[in-house]
Amino acid sequence: MNLNNKTIAIIGLGYVGLPLAVEFGKTRSVIGFDINKKRIAELRAGEDHTLEVTPDDLKTAVKLSYTDDIDVLRTASVFIVTVPTPIDQANRPDLTPLLKASETVGKVLKKGDIVIYESTVYPGCTEEDCVPILEKHSGLKFNVDFFCGYSPERINPGDKVNTLTKIKKITSGSTPEAADAVNELYKSIITAGTHKASSLKVAEAAKVIENTQRDLNIALVNELSVLFDRLNIDTIEVLEAAGTKWNFLPFRPGMVGGHCIGVDPYYLTHKAEEVGYHPQIIASGRRMNDNMARYAARSVIKLMLRNGIDVARSTVGVMGITFKEDCPDIRNSKVVDLIKEFRNWGVRVVVADPYADAEEVKAEYGVELNTMDDLSSVDSLVVAVGHKVYRNMPLDQLKQMLKSDKPVLADLKALYDRHQAAKMGLTVFRF
Repeated sequence: MNLNNKTIAIIGLGYVGLPLAVEFGKTRSVIGFDINKKRIAELRAGEDHTLEVTPDDLKTAVKLSYTDDIDVLRTASVFIVTVPTPIDQANRPDLTPLLKASETVGKVLKKGDIVIYESTVYPGCTEEDCVPILEKHSGLKFNVDFFCGYSPERINPGDKVNTLTKIKKITSGSTPEAADAVNELYKSIITAGTHKASSLKVAEAAKVIENTQRDLNIALVNELSVLFDRLNIDTIEVLEAAGTKWNFLPFRPGMVGGHCIGVDPYYLTHKAEEVGYHPQIIASGRRMNDNMARYAARSVIKLMLRNGIDVARSTVGVMGITFKEDCPDIRNSKVVDLIKEFRNWGVRVVVADPYADAEEVKAEYGVELNTMDDLSSVDSLVVAVGHKVYRNMPLDQLKQMLKSDKPVLADLKALYDRHQAAKMGLTVFRF
């Protein structure tokens, strides 16, 4: 099975699919497919609103074309699916994008083709959920007429150091020959090398536990931060002291959102319960992390009440709504939970973010984005995201934005010197 001269189709051109399409498109024929016509038009114009790829990067992908026409996919022999795998409101896996993408691929699948999935799923999803759809819509037989691979994405949105080619890639295939072919395909672009897993399930499980492990580590320090707050101990100072030991893991407390860490553990617990096992530690960590936005808002409200601020008539400024710093990605942003909790207490909330798209935020969360000037006269301030522009803001500039005599500054990313802030008359809260 030789994929060297085969045309590749990338299904889904978001944070994962586009960098992959660009990298392959530098040397071989690639079709970038997305159902979002606006996204296709944007990429054809040489722009990427996710900021994962620069206009110059797009120009280097000389063999990459973009389309929303399914018929164009018929010329491809390798299909790489990179669509989102979110959760629903009940925290259950929502496979709709993945299954729709499989249906699309199934309609154009030919004998000898290979379908590789990069979307994060639970162990067994490719063979149990996706393959039957591929077979149904193609009329072909799995591992006889077509083959599958699984190579989990490891894109870190906004990270300009650990980029696609510099992160080791897990690969796998539905047969030994398919596994070799998939591995060789990715080796052609991944300079950091590859790790060939023994099966699709092993590769799927490896991906989902990467983020589950991080989720649990963050849950531990979040629980410690709640405890240390009651003991009147600064959590960050404790972690910095403990971090002087060589094998202490440098996790920090905070709100856990985004499309990976805040989502993937639910895929694992879903599969665990499906086979009759009810995970305790994973579920406990999720509950801890999901509660941190509410905990932060209520902590700020308590301090405001203590400082004599009329909470029901107050205005709180929130700086940042993306799920991480210096990145426009708003998927599963826990800042939204923070805003909701403030509003439940009657607080007027004014939100600003230099990276987020105002139309997208409004459509997704019903939150109006404002400018920093609109935060110039608030009772308290929450710095929710560690954008570089916020890190570089002097404390006296923040102080000028606050109108209360005893304002609260919630420095959720520990960007500022809390002792200096206290000297300036700010009541500081941080995890």
